[in-house]
Amino acid sequence: MSSSAKALDPAFQGAGQRVGTEIWRIEDFQPVPLPKSDYGKFYSGDSYIILQTTSGKGGAYLYDIHFWLGKDTSQDEAGTAAIKTVELDAVLGGRAVQYREIQGHESDKFLSYFKPCIIPLEGGIASGFKKPEEEEFETRLYICKGKRVVRMKQVPFSRSSLNHDDVFILDTKDKIYQFNGANSNIQERAKALEIIQFLKEKYHEGTCDVAIVDDGNLQAESDSGSFWVLFGGFAPISKKVVTEDDIIPEKTPPKLYSINGQVSSMDGELSKSSLENNKCYLLDCGAEVFVWVGRVTQLEERKAAIQTAEEYLVSQNRPKATRVTRVIQGYEPHSFKSNFDSWPSGSAPAPEEGRGKVAALLKQQGVGVKGASKSAPVVEEVPPLLEGGGKVEVWRINGSAKTPVPKEDIGKFYSGDCYVVLYNYHSHDRREDYYLCWWIGKDSIEEDQSMAARLASTMCNSLKGRPVLGRVFQGKEPPQFVAIFQPMLVLKGGLSSGYKNYIADKGLNDETYAADSVALIRLSGTSVHNNKAVQVDAVPASLNSNECFLLQSGSSLFSWHGNQSTYEQQQLAAKVAEFLKPGATVKHTKEGTESSAFWFALGGKQSYTSKKVAPEVSRDPHLFAYSFNKGASIIIYFV
Repeated sequence: MSSSAKALDPAFQGAGQRVGTEIWRIEDFQPVPLPKSDYGKFYSGDSYIILQTTSGKGGAYLYDIHFWLGKDTSQDEAGTAAIKTVELDAVLGGRAVQYREIQGHESDKFLSYFKPCIIPLEGGIASGFKKPEEEEFETRLYICKGKRVVRMKQVPFSRSSLNHDDVFILDTKDKIYQFNGANSNIQERAKALEIIQFLKEKYHEGTCDVAIVDDGNLQAESDSGSFWVLFGGFAPISKKVVTEDDIIPEKTPPKLYSINGQVSSMDGELSKSSLENNKCYLLDCGAEVFVWVGRVTQLEERKAAIQTAEEYLVSQNRPKATRVTRVIQGYEPHSFKSNFDSWPSGSAPAPEEGRGKVAALLKQQGVGVKGASKSAPVVEEVPPLLEGGGKVEVWRINGSAKTPVPKEDIGKFYSGDCYVVLYNYHSHDRREDYYLCWWIGKDSIEEDQSMAARLASTMCNSLKGRPVLGRVFQGKEPPQFVAIFQPMLVLKGGLSSGYKNYIADKGLNDETYAADSVALIRLSGTSVHNNKAVQVDAVPASLNSNECFLLQSGSSLFSWHGNQSTYEQQQLAAKVAEFLKPGATVKHTKEGTESSAFWFALGGKQSYTSKKVAPEVSRDPHLFAYSFNKGASIIIYFV
């Protein structure tokens, strides 16, 4: 684990490892996993953390984290939920979008996780509230709002809570009543019926009666009489009273602030270039406030930014319905980016025809039509990846056969070996799709390379030619390939008999990685499509202040963080360490604090570089059509 992850809450151990919803409640200022039987029930005196995990492209998981604050929760517990949400995000790699959810003002995204709705209840464990005993049935009155997703709120069991504009559900021990206000709409009435069926099955074992009571229709059914008896007899109900919960904040022109212990206004146009990757910012849009977190900020800075945003809302006397969303650099949603006057889209505009097409592309790449080079910021584009949630199988070539790689070792590649990789996934409306390739280690022998191609081709034919078939060289892996393995680790040496025989015949030293040897592994990448770990020479010269490394020396495992390394690299180091040696104790070492044992394993302390190594840019293939006009000129078209 990384040095920052080491102190994170143990309640989050194993979080985000499966698709679905996970919930923790804040109890005594600590997150406690909530039993699945209580999912959907939220007590007004408590605060909760909700993690929603979905499958992304390339087999990676996508995360949304919400912290839900009950209307009666204490300020301290609300603050704890916000801080623990940041810690959970750190466990997941620091890429989740985080949302603050206030009781009664939950976002549609949050409500969509719970079918048909969430059940808000009075009381709770926090702040001195006592949870009602399960065996004691409590009559409750709810108001239901919403056409697509339902917002259900418990209101006082009193005639004064009813009005002519909304739909209400009265849940009693023997019967559930639906009261339709005269001015309520048909969609809300239909949604209320879904909720009644849910309550009947979950809390009444499917045996209670259900009654519909229409506002103003007193004689139609006897159910109407029994409904009003529960309220002490019929009497006219009042008009709807507008409360603070009904106030919807207005969207205002966005304003950017820097966060450095306090909120400071920034002047000038809203541009992406204003955001520095080692700082945090607040974007105030009126109805919604965004907290933007730079990629290389530390965990404590991220926690402080969330707290500062909360204090900002209080100081501005903002309505409770004001949304707070935290986004990480590089993973900004459209709702954030759309507020900026200048935000590179990363996609090429529709080029002109003919010669103008070439000029447009050159201009996009920062080159004038006459060929003059212009400086332009490089925008990393995330390529289309394979559909996530698929099944990956890997075989290592050994002579004329292929040996299955154990599940726990999938993602480990040896430079002296060749492999066949098959990824089986579901793609949109198609039943099944396949990605099939063979991987060639840079030190592998020609016989293994040829056999890998032959066996991959045979497998493709057995699947009736449906897979996409490709050849992948070590160090030139396409992003679609890298994203399948989380993480991907390339080790020295080889396990195949052909490689072993070749080493022996040449009289070369076999550098094949062993669990008790000295090995140095360099971590690189910024996302699932380029995260790789590669074994390098175990000497000090291999180190770089801009990167992270793992050093294995016998039973010891060091995680070395360069002073200029990124948060993503540190998280990748923790993941690779667990992959390399599951359950092993990791000795965290920051540059400049190395122990003598660390340098001894590398042969003694020596100098190393602090210069950033530019990543190798792989050029996408282009198809050209060309024609000769009269004269000597040639017109070239990108197609």
